[in-house]
Amino acid sequence: MSEVTSALLAGAIVLALVLHLAWLARASRNKASVALAVEQANIRTVIADAANVSDGTAGVITWEGSWNGWRVQIRTIVDTLATRKLPARWLSVSITEKVAVPGTFDMMMRPGSPTTFSNFHHLDHSLPKSSALPAEAVVRTDRKGVRFPQEIIADHLGVFCEGRAKELLITPNGVRIVWLLAEAERARYGVFRQAEFGDATLDPALIERLLESASTLRDAINRNERQAA
Repeated sequence: MSEVTSALLAGAIVLALVLHLAWLARASRNKASVALAVEQANIRTVIADAANVSDGTAGVITWEGSWNGWRVQIRTIVDTLATRKLPARWLSVSITEKVAVPGTFDMMMRPGSPTTFSNFHHLDHSLPKSSALPAEAVVRTDRKGVRFPQEIIADHLGVFCEGRAKELLITPNGVRIVWLLAEAERARYGVFRQAEFGDATLDPALIERLLESASTLRDAINRNERQAA
């Protein structure tokens, strides 16, 4: 084979590889667009006016709207921190309305390495925990010496009995529950270092259930504060 023929063959191989990679990238973008449209449709079955307000942060998609008259936020987060064994996809569901608490109450289940969805590890003060809270939970706050209605909080933690609820965050500005949607497929991530989550998608029933849990807890805290006053 002549040098010219070899060069042409090598060039053809390189061109074919470039075109194939471009096709894969385009197919991946198309797949992501379809998945996003499906998830937005699922969210709008629960939050009719949900609007995508994402700011472009990689792996984070945020919707805001109203549910039962309350302002709410739905967010999905892909956590690919190197300290995790496998990347994870989280669902964050928030009621963004006032709550009668004196500071931040952050309850994390089985806390380990830092996560991309929470400031739990940056909170300075650990709270003495009520025995009514889950045994695997650790509670932190941003203010030393403050008290929270932990018995009331404990009465509204049904979703934390299933092992997929990760965090409960209560602040004066709202209540948030973070739920593990899926972990990346081990084989694909191990070989290609690509975080694929299979068929995991947003279930409207799950979204509504978490919104109801957060809303009921908020109502109970505010009612207790009114009664105490």
